[in-house]
Formats: sequence, C-alpha cells, structure tokens
Amino acid sequence: MSSKTLMKKVSLPYAEALLELGENSNTLDKMTEDVNMIKQVSDESNSFSAFISNPLISQNSKKEIIKQLFSGQVNDNLLTFLLILVERKRIAYLDSILEKYLDLICALESLVVANITSASSLSDNQQEALTKKLKSMTGNEQVKLEIVIDSNLIGGFIVQIGSKVIDTSLRGQLREIGYFLQVGKI
Repeated sequence: MSSKTLMKKVSLPYAEALLELGENSNTLDKMTEDVNMIKQVSDESNSFSAFISNPLISQNSKKEIIKQLFSGQVNDNLLTFLLILVERKRIAYLDSILEKYLDLICALESLVVANITSASSLSDNQQEALTKKLKSMTGNEQVKLEIVIDSNLIGGFIVQIGSKVIDTSLRGQLREIGYFLQVGKI
C-alpha cells in the first residue's frame, strides 16, 4: 500500500470523527474556522510541519508545542483532538486530516470548491461570471473560487473541480496544437 493511500485511509476516519465532534457539540462553524487557522499555520510554517512529523521528537514535546500554539486560540475539543493525534502517533497526518475535514464540510454544505489557475488576476466581474457559469455546470448553489496566479499559462485559465479539469489557457491550447502536429492530424 502506498504512503498516499495509507494517508487517505487513516485520515478519513479522523476527519469524520472531528466533524461528528463539531456537530455533537454544536460548534461546527467555530470548529471549521479553527481548522482553517491550524491549516494556515501548518501551510505557512514548514518548521511546524517538520516538527510534528518528526518521529524522533517526543510526544510530550509535541504536546507542549501544540498547547503553546493553540491553547486559547482554538476550541477546547479541537485542542484535545490534536493531543489525541499525538498520543496515537497520527499527528504526522494532520494536514491530510484537516483537508479531509474541509472536504467533508464542503460536501455537507453543498459547496463546490473550484481551483482556478489564471495567467493574471481576475476582476470582480470575471469572478462573478465564472462563479455563475460554474454554478450552472455543477448544479450547486454555492461555489467557492480558490485562485492562484501562474504567469506561465501565458493567457487564459485552468479550472479544476475535483478530478475534472477545464484548460482554457493559451499554454494548454499550444500544447494541444503541438500534440496534433506530432500525430499528423493537422
């Protein structure tokens, strides 16, 4: 079993447990806000991720750092959940667990997250038009755009919703033309 498969297999039950914990304590909105904050800390701090993933660092040290960072900052249930992950030696899967949790929240709220990679920043009107189009394509009333700028696209944008990809970029079109030239279809 590959490490990615193992990570997904381990992460889902923990994400589901965290979601259930938020639902049962009527703190789902706060829990989601706190999960986003922890995810941001983890994404922006390579040293935090490396620290909690390092098997040579003691559980007590990891617990102390987590308490120092998040005590009073996040819901007590979430803090306890993080400490349990340390005890069960699952804290290395934290990013994957938080991702799965956010995916579950999106599914619960019928929210579609569209990852947009654009050659340049999109105006408010363009974002609104794209959101409207994606709502009609997906049949969902809630669409969240996560936009990343990549000047290597030359022009246009790429939309990714789950495993579906729509490439309208100039780079993608040039690659497609190159492919057809190569196989002799043009």
